Amino acid sequence: MQLIEISDLIVAHDPRTRERLPVRRADVVERLRRTGQHRAARIAEGLPAAGGILDPAAVDRRLVAVHTELQRLSEELRLGDRLAALLRPLLDAVRQTRPGPVRIVDIGCGLGYLVRWIAATGVLGPDVELLGVDLNAALVAEAERLARAEHLPCRFVHGDAFQLDEPGTVYVSTGLLHHFRDADLDAFFAAQGRPGTVAFCHYDIAATGLAPIGAWVFHRARMRDPLGRHDGVASARRAHDDATLLRAAAHARGLVPLLYEPRGHSNPFCTTLRPVLGVLPELVAPLSAALDRNARRLVGAAG
Repeated sequence: MQLIEISDLIVAHDPRTRERLPVRRADVVERLRRTGQHRAARIAEGLPAAGGILDPAAVDRRLVAVHTELQRLSEELRLGDRLAALLRPLLDAVRQTRPGPVRIVDIGCGLGYLVRWIAATGVLGPDVELLGVDLNAALVAEAERLARAEHLPCRFVHGDAFQLDEPGTVYVSTGLLHHFRDADLDAFFAAQGRPGTVAFCHYDIAATGLAPIGAWVFHRARMRDPLGRHDGVASARRAHDDATLLRAAAHARGLVPLLYEPRGHSNPFCTTLRPVLGVLPELVAPLSAALDRNARRLVGAAG
């Protein structure tokens, strides 16, 4: 039976208007119990509610707290360095063929750690516009507050990353792909195959046999919130395998799907996250050249 993360159930939005909808606590608890996730159901039962409806303010505070802990994990895993290590050669390839500013959109940005890290380091150059987008207004508000406090040149938007007035040149994300299944995963990639988009780079948990064990140990050691601990382990158990990612990424029309450090090319004891990429066909060769010796880690559907 399919695992569910608590955080996916306690906030709901109208798919058309993106307006926040009330969530019945009993519905969340029952759905978790149906999947055999009884500990998660007990965590959900402890969430504040009025008249059976989860308190939105309390839910938002809890999610901000969990994402704050996740940011510390991102720092320990050096996600900023990992993403930049691929974005730098990718942007070098883009600049060779398409001069002009580049707009990077972080989908499901949460507290905006990656966008803020890139803005603070300036690692991608001055011609890059940085935008974080998330459906959760509380997370976006906190990301904006942090960016202002740090005086960073980046922006955050509450909404759908694929309904922006100006689409992204390059779409990125971390820890997002496992939230989508089947047709929803295909649709996520298909939405990125649009005019003006030259590439995407999405990091998620590597689907290895050791991933759930490693996630359990890491989250027990580093996260205090039971909700975050549960969802972190569930994330590892929901990770997509390489074939699924490449097959879904092929739905981004006009972009070539690629994997960096796929399972067969990496050490399962060391690999925690790895990205799936999509690039315009004319960018494959310059990207490989910019990666130099690391190009051997890049494979397509036939690799």
